[in-house]
Amino acid sequence: MKKDKLYVRQKKTLADFNFGEKTAQVFDDMLDRSIPLYRELQRMIGEMASEFVAPNTSIYDLGCSTGITLSTLMQAVSQDVKFVGVDSSEAMLDQCRGKMKKFENKRPLKLICADLNKGCAIQNASVVVLNLTLQFIRPLCRDKLIQSIYQGLREKGCLIVVEKVLGNDSLFNRMFIKFYYDFKKKNGYTDMEIAQKREALENVLIPYRVDENAALLRKNGFSQVDVFFKWYNFCGILGVK
Repeated sequence: MKKDKLYVRQKKTLADFNFGEKTAQVFDDMLDRSIPLYRELQRMIGEMASEFVAPNTSIYDLGCSTGITLSTLMQAVSQDVKFVGVDSSEAMLDQCRGKMKKFENKRPLKLICADLNKGCAIQNASVVVLNLTLQFIRPLCRDKLIQSIYQGLREKGCLIVVEKVLGNDSLFNRMFIKFYYDFKKKNGYTDMEIAQKREALENVLIPYRVDENAALLRKNGFSQVDVFFKWYNFCGILGVK
């Protein structure tokens, strides 16, 4: 696993954060060091997917990046299903293809390069995962994406959403962010790295509050919605059709 050093040096000008080749090479390390309890989140995603999956359906990982969650799903789900990974970055999908070689000829898999801002054709799905993906979709496009997921899910199918979130109050928001940056420092990131990445993400990652994310699912048809994970400014939400 290549170490994340994308922002280790002071940059005169900062471009918006992107999911290109340089990011793809260090993305797994970035996730481990930047997302609290990431491996436990993976375990929970696999556990919930195995509860809702139906035989002869499809499982979608939207924003599949390097394939960590796809690997989790393939190991957690024993039923005969098809796996579909969608990402807008060919560099990420290249990394994903490397991970998927160990499952070659064992689990049916289709990888698609597509911009989720334009929606996504979901067909015969029993499980759909948006793991730290929805926050990168333009707000005006989020309704359309959730609608397409709902329409493509079978009855009793589930949508698993993990997001960085805003606090309901400015006091909590500041406190949660402080704790989060402390977490990143404990994992080896410097103040400069944290500040530069925050600036690069400013116009790219647009978080909602927990209640706004839950309302987005309910508004677009999900009748049962609940929070399954919460760590300061990170949250996991489960929606069932």
